[in-house]
Amino acid sequence: MEIEIYADVVCPWCWIGKRRLEQALASYDGEVTVRYRPFQLDPTPVTEPKPLVEALGAKFGGRERAEAMAAQVTQVGASVGLDMRFDRAVAANTFEAHRLIRFATEQGRATEMIDALYRAHFSDGVDVGSTDALVRLAAGVGLNETEVRDYLESNAGRREVAADLAAAHQIGVTSVPTFVLAGKYAVTGAQEPETLLAALREVERLESAA
Repeated sequence: MEIEIYADVVCPWCWIGKRRLEQALASYDGEVTVRYRPFQLDPTPVTEPKPLVEALGAKFGGRERAEAMAAQVTQVGASVGLDMRFDRAVAANTFEAHRLIRFATEQGRATEMIDALYRAHFSDGVDVGSTDALVRLAAGVGLNETEVRDYLESNAGRREVAADLAAAHQIGVTSVPTFVLAGKYAVTGAQEPETLLAALREVERLESAA
């Protein structure tokens, strides 16, 4: 079964959803291919880095509310072993990060690269909109530093990522994470592992019956 994950690397629920899917797959006996699809929570350019909590406060009604939201998500993340430090996180446009994921996918390193991007943004306070930071992160998962920089400083992958982002909206993806199973069954949100496992088994049953 193919699982397409529509997600953004600055979406905390996407990181949680990825971890919960991994937990579900640990109990699933079927063969699975996971493919990562890009989505941007906010495509607005970020001209200079600023604290994520500050950016969230402007969007969701003030710093106090943003901090309360961050505390709740941090607690959920901790329950699945994720260390989220919203006090360190920096707001960033993720188009270049999605280009890097595309490059990493071509090199067979998609999962490692995505994990590194989530960790960099949410745990380490790295600006994942910075080319220099992206190059360092890519080198950290074993990708060739020179090749990555050349790729990011060129136009390679720009058209493809833009097309993938447009395609996500065309098929109705409006929030992330969204998991598309077998190309036609969508599960939205960072569902519990048991829910995801049940969905996998139900889709397997439906596909077998078809």
